[in-house]
Amino acid sequence: MPTYDYECNACNHTFELFQSITAKHIRKCPECGKLKIKRLIGTGSTIIFKGSGFYQTDYRSEEYKSRQNAEKSSSTSETKDKKKDKKKEEKKNVKD
Repeated sequence: MPTYDYECNACNHTFELFQSITAKHIRKCPECGKLKIKRLIGTGSTIIFKGSGFYQTDYRSEEYKSRQNAEKSSSTSETKDKKKDKKKEEKKNVKD
């Protein structure tokens, strides 16, 4: 539920009220009791990203990306070579 800011035009009293979106706007000032309340337009809540993890994990440099891709391709080629070697050994063992 959002927090709304209200201001009284009669006494200039400003306050916040925590209420649901579907709730009706209040009309009566809690300080002076007059029906001169208006709801102020606020900025709303924002998302705050704290810490170093967001930038480092979400927005990597092109250099980093290319190094990662090179490492991935070399590791996959090593894995393929190991699989080929195992198959060759198995064939030799079967022949013997």
